[in-house]
Amino acid sequence: MKLNPGFGSRILSRSLGLIERGGNALPHPATLFAIMALLIIIISGIAAQFNLVVTHPGTGKQIEAVSLLSITGLHRILTEMVTNFTSFAPLGTVLVALLGIGVAEGTGLIGAALKLLVISAPKRLLTAVIVFAGVMSNAASEVGYVLLVPLAAVIFLAVGRHPVVGLAAAFAGVSGGYSANLLLGTVDPLLAGLSEEAARIVRSDYQVNPACNYYFMAVSTFLLTGAGTWVTEKIVAPRLGEYTGEEKADEITELTAEEKRGLWFALVAALIFTALILWGTVPASGFLRHPETGGILRSPFMSGIVSLIFFSGTLFGIAYGLGARTIRSDSDIVKAMGKSMETLGTYLVLVFFAAQFVAYFNWTNLGLIVAVKGAEVLRASGLGTIPLIISFVFVSATINLFMGSASAKWAIMAPVFVPMFMLLGYTPEFTQAAYRIGDSATNIISPMMSYFALIVAFVARYDKKAGIGTIIATMLPYSITFLVVWTLLLIVWILLGLPVGPGANLYLQPAN
Repeated sequence: MKLNPGFGSRILSRSLGLIERGGNALPHPATLFAIMALLIIIISGIAAQFNLVVTHPGTGKQIEAVSLLSITGLHRILTEMVTNFTSFAPLGTVLVALLGIGVAEGTGLIGAALKLLVISAPKRLLTAVIVFAGVMSNAASEVGYVLLVPLAAVIFLAVGRHPVVGLAAAFAGVSGGYSANLLLGTVDPLLAGLSEEAARIVRSDYQVNPACNYYFMAVSTFLLTGAGTWVTEKIVAPRLGEYTGEEKADEITELTAEEKRGLWFALVAALIFTALILWGTVPASGFLRHPETGGILRSPFMSGIVSLIFFSGTLFGIAYGLGARTIRSDSDIVKAMGKSMETLGTYLVLVFFAAQFVAYFNWTNLGLIVAVKGAEVLRASGLGTIPLIISFVFVSATINLFMGSASAKWAIMAPVFVPMFMLLGYTPEFTQAAYRIGDSATNIISPMMSYFALIVAFVARYDKKAGIGTIIATMLPYSITFLVVWTLLLIVWILLGLPVGPGANLYLQPAN
């Protein structure tokens, strides 16, 4: 039967619509997280009752399901409820970053800069630029979630496009392309250290350097930028259509004399700030480098990225405000910070319940048990090398839906798969690269991802009816596309026998 033009796209649109309606038929995300937390308590009691136990492949220790359906569990729930909330990693990052961003927004700097961007940038390249910026943002840890994702929505709205399309493109780059980059990020040394420990199960002197996946991830950056741009323009934008929400974009007019002067003041402040950063990072003895090793990757500079965003946003905003005369006193700065906090009420409620759910999931060891069981099934499959690698990628992607931390998952999986693939003749560096594909591609559809609640809040600003179903339906095409094209790239890498990074060959060399 000959299919009509557009038949496939209609089927895809209807399928995503069903997913969205099904997801949004669920309770409010905050309520849903509360229900899920309650379910974890009940499931943990059942799992403990049946003595669900696995052996940690790295330490050899027994991992038991811990019941929260007990007096001890009740005590922990009661005594740690506050700290679960206040120590939830994304919360502090969002609050501190938004204080600085609030000054930049309140003084008019962000509006003027966006106006300049909209006037000067070719619209046909806007999507690609946003996806690429999202992929590159992970070099600065998780800043892209709080800075680029909402900014992309504002930019798209300013150029007359659906803001959620811009938000989705940025989120796809930031989270779906989390491991790809042209620079080394904070995750590189973490994973390399775990791979090295796992490799020493087979070879006691094996070393894995943090740049071991650089070649593969650099190529992946451009691949994902192209794939993300295609999904945005061919699937997401047509599906969402025209924006009819209440949020209004600022009218795009030519920059006024005051705005131009403010931007020049902000530029001077940016140059001074950049010079200070370079002074602290470029010299071997720079004051922002690690005080003992002199390195950058685990330095105060990398650990303090969020603080630097606060200082830069505040400094640039004040400079702009003085130049554009939108700041009259220090009260204007404080008001700008306060206004940025006013928009976070619903997000704080959402985070409270999400933090409890994530904490309970970790306490019960259910995430660890799921990861170990998945690894055991894959190891026992008896597949050939390429099918096994592909299966490994998909198992990593599946486990990522239940366990958000890249390093925590790799701490469990590396002791199983690194030695296994070493015995098949492949290097730990290659196995790590394969793992990173699965770990990144499903971030954008996983409620366990730390910043998922924040993305729900961002989308709700433009679509009051949006829920978890909206996010998953919007991001699922990115997740599937990234997983497929990234895995195909890996297969090409295998067939060509290319090194995945400096000094990191695909095939394991015999020990000396």
